[in-house]
Amino acid sequence: MDPALPDVTQLKALSHPVRMRILGLLRTLGPATASLIARRLGLNSGATSYHLRRLAEHGFVQEAPGLGNKRERWWQAVSQVTSVPEPVDPDDEGRDATDAFHHVVVGQQAQRMQAAAERRGGESQPWRAVTSVSDVTVAVTAEQATQIQRRFEALLWEVIEEHGGPPGPVGEGERRFNVVVSTFVDTDEPAWGDGDA
Repeated sequence: MDPALPDVTQLKALSHPVRMRILGLLRTLGPATASLIARRLGLNSGATSYHLRRLAEHGFVQEAPGLGNKRERWWQAVSQVTSVPEPVDPDDEGRDATDAFHHVVVGQQAQRMQAAAERRGGESQPWRAVTSVSDVTVAVTAEQATQIQRRFEALLWEVIEEHGGPPGPVGEGERRFNVVVSTFVDTDEPAWGDGDA
């Protein structure tokens, strides 16, 4: 599965909460019209049509072949994954675009995780058991952190290869299961000292 590798211009166009949500829906639920997306997001179809055109202009979505007619356009995601490597040059304009993209992604993931936590009580026991959050803080060098990150990303690609089918309905007994890996530098708090009485 080849990820989308956006350039700076594409990344700027994608870094909009509505566009990210539209792309996510097309990636998980499959092709849809602007009207279907509008109903799902609580927007008007003019707004979703606008965002779909911007996504298409920058290569993230395309018209779904074999669907639609002169009055109704069906859209599909071009790829199932977007990969955004950190720009090599820290002064590059890509750094701001990358930061904006990450900000939108983290905000949307936080909302989804919060919603999952809120409905957890209504889940059946097997699904409650696999809804979890784990974290650990370790002291490492930047090189060691890179190795840790690569190990988790390799595991994600294994999961995608094993379970990542085409978008659309899920099978009997299946649910959409989110696997989120977050790695970040913690705040640099000083060690306990005499001032902590």
